[in-house]
Amino acid sequence: MDKSAQNGLTKYVAGFVAGATPEELPADVVELGKKSILDGLGLALSGSVAHSGAIVLRHLDELGLQAGAATVIGMGRKIAPRFAAFANGVGIHADDYDDTQLAVATDRVYGLLTHPTAPALPAALAMAEMVGATGAQTMLAYHLGVEVECKIAEAIDPRHYQTGFHATATCGTFAAAAAAASLMKLNPEATARALSIAGSQSAGLRENFGTMTKPFHAGRASESGVAAAQFAAHGWTATDKILEAPRGFFNAAGGGYDIGAIYPRLGEPWTFANPGISIKPHPSGSLTHPGMTEMARLIREHNIKAADVKHVRVGTNSNMPNALIHHRPKDELQAKFSMEFCMAILLLDGRAGLGEFTDETTQRPDVKAMIEKVDFVVDEKAEKAGYHKMTTIIDITLTDGRVIHGEADFGKGSPANPMSYDEVANKFQENAAHAGLKRDAADEVVALVANLERQPSIERLMSLIAKVG
Repeated sequence: MDKSAQNGLTKYVAGFVAGATPEELPADVVELGKKSILDGLGLALSGSVAHSGAIVLRHLDELGLQAGAATVIGMGRKIAPRFAAFANGVGIHADDYDDTQLAVATDRVYGLLTHPTAPALPAALAMAEMVGATGAQTMLAYHLGVEVECKIAEAIDPRHYQTGFHATATCGTFAAAAAAASLMKLNPEATARALSIAGSQSAGLRENFGTMTKPFHAGRASESGVAAAQFAAHGWTATDKILEAPRGFFNAAGGGYDIGAIYPRLGEPWTFANPGISIKPHPSGSLTHPGMTEMARLIREHNIKAADVKHVRVGTNSNMPNALIHHRPKDELQAKFSMEFCMAILLLDGRAGLGEFTDETTQRPDVKAMIEKVDFVVDEKAEKAGYHKMTTIIDITLTDGRVIHGEADFGKGSPANPMSYDEVANKFQENAAHAGLKRDAADEVVALVANLERQPSIERLMSLIAKVG
């Protein structure tokens, strides 16, 4: 790699963001992005009525904010863009039901590099409302945010995630800055400063998984990126090499990086095209999804009854227990990071949606008893498959002595087993109904997003989801 690339990486990213046009988005990328946008809107709605939503609303009240241009989804108010981005980022990630990036390199943790939509979409929506952007411009800003976020996450040394950083929080800050800078039409120099201001705000630790602070990470990343772009627009100074400098993001937060993972690969190909983005069918950590998809298949195929289950062994690679840390969950947030709970609830209830991930469900005697039958272990075969996969090996021992075996590398919603737009629309409808949005409004949202690139603005779209109930 030549010295100019190594010394000008931030400028390269800024130039890509500042120079992109909606016409450059490939048709397949546009269609794939619509699914994640629709998914994100539904999750912002359901997140607005989560436990964390009430606290966010109280916090917004405490700030004493004047009316602004940007919609807080589901909460019936408009405020300054940075704070709307915060609230909507928290909402999208509140139930850990949002999409995930796929890893490319075998030493990466599949599905855990970052949740791309949670920080990128709120920033794009907030700034689009602020500047009166078209649907096509909004979509471009969202894609730029996702692309920058995912390529930065892929480039940084795996130590970044493995030792405790939450990449959705850290890399997501750059996503929001890129999205906001695009809509503000910042030139390359100002965009580089926006990225640099964002880099000094990137933070978030995985020790907070299973608490409200995990979605707080996504909200703060989105807010910080918007603020960074706004400060850059005002002439705030910052370095022009925040990514590559010896004391910059890659070295400070990861101890190094693979420049070939990001340069010259922005948009070559777009992340949505390859390796793709996974959309979640269940509101739990993405590492549970191959196992949940396989468990659901085994239950259907073999007509397994909970009463007939004696023992369940779930084997994965050693990185997965590093994230799925709650083996005896005490509430719904911990249950999202409990392989044992996810297996148990499918065996008992045959489904695992928002209605099953509740505090009350974790305390059910039958759930606790089934969890005791589940062993979550590191499996040699899964370990050899590589960390870029989520290889999950299931052995169900029944009371009659039979052992039912299953294996899966990928779950439903992954590019290997994708959800169609109609399937995502069904998920959106469920989340919208959970929040109390009327069906006719939800139907119109589905139709608007399907044709987002042809909308003269996003005003109608945001008005439909501004308030629930």
